[in-house]
Amino acid sequence: MTVDLHHEQHGDPAMPPVLLLGSLGSNLHMWDPQIHALAPHARVIAADLRGHGGSPAPAGPYTMADLSDDVVALLDRLGLHSVHVVGLSLGGAMGQWLAAHHPQRVRTLTLMCTSARFAPAQKWIDRAAAVRANGIASIAESIVGHWFTPELAQRDPDLFARHIEMVCSTPDEGYAACCEALAEWDGRDDLARIVAPTLVIAAEQDTRTPPSVHQVIADGIAGAQFHVLSPGAHLANVEQAGAVTHLIERHLDRHATVPVDAARRAAHDVGMAVRRSVLGDAHVDRTIESTTPFTEPFQDFITRTAWGDIWARDGLDHHTRRLLTLAILTAVGNEHELDLHIRAALRAGVDPQLLVEVFLHAAVYAGVPNSNRAFALGKQALADLADANEGSSRQ
Repeated sequence: MTVDLHHEQHGDPAMPPVLLLGSLGSNLHMWDPQIHALAPHARVIAADLRGHGGSPAPAGPYTMADLSDDVVALLDRLGLHSVHVVGLSLGGAMGQWLAAHHPQRVRTLTLMCTSARFAPAQKWIDRAAAVRANGIASIAESIVGHWFTPELAQRDPDLFARHIEMVCSTPDEGYAACCEALAEWDGRDDLARIVAPTLVIAAEQDTRTPPSVHQVIADGIAGAQFHVLSPGAHLANVEQAGAVTHLIERHLDRHATVPVDAARRAAHDVGMAVRRSVLGDAHVDRTIESTTPFTEPFQDFITRTAWGDIWARDGLDHHTRRLLTLAILTAVGNEHELDLHIRAALRAGVDPQLLVEVFLHAAVYAGVPNSNRAFALGKQALADLADANEGSSRQ
């Protein structure tokens, strides 16, 4: 079950949306340097992850899918089909998950001070146990010690103290359960599935996620751009605020207009309308409700191509396309799709006698056995429709 993520929005709502996802133990204010710099040119959305900041902290353990599904739910609430995703550390892992499993929601991807696998797993399990036993405050100073280089910590003790306070404000259970999400996650096999234009940023002095693990990400994602900043540790967006912001802005500018994405969204919207008009709302709603991350890319594909392109063409009206579809499915013997389209046609009011003519015609050119099966499916569909109508009349 998803949770409602606490978030803040800055900038012009009409500008391209940029979603900022932060590090384990942080809250959305870790992004203050980027929020103020990006707001004049973007709709900036900074979110507290599950178990962090102002977001709920349900009992764990969590999974990367849980954390990322919270983000998808947030986008849905905001009415955003897709966003530019910027993630650091845990937020970067979530960005990888989103880009691999919900590719249509990610316009571009910026991954910073993160990894495709946070090994060894036992380290995170032990840390979760320690936080549950002794509280997050017991390790807060150690955590922030890895966020900044020693030189910056000595030069700006107030910055160091503010971030210790940030970590201490993180709920113990939220932090521990997110540690468990990192322990079980391995996104290396998903890297090849990521198609969003990707920028990878590493920091030379980051002992948690050194440049070598970023190289794995950059090598695994086709066309990824890779930069290493120095000096900088795990919160490079703070220590190298200007350089990081410049890289993000340049990445967004390079992909400011994404005609392919716009076309995909337009085709999906048209296709969904056509699909509903042909197959009916009830069937389409059932299909959508049963969609999983595994089947979602295929559902998006058929909605855009079959329904948003072919069925939406002007050359043939939908009635003619229905009859052609029934004839072709009969000819190739695709019983599952044939049954679906027979029932959709009858619900739409197509005269059963027309189905008879289609199946007889197919018998001559595609074979009697296939048409025989089509007649059997049609007979059962008519019987089921009659039963349904009779049941409705008795109510």
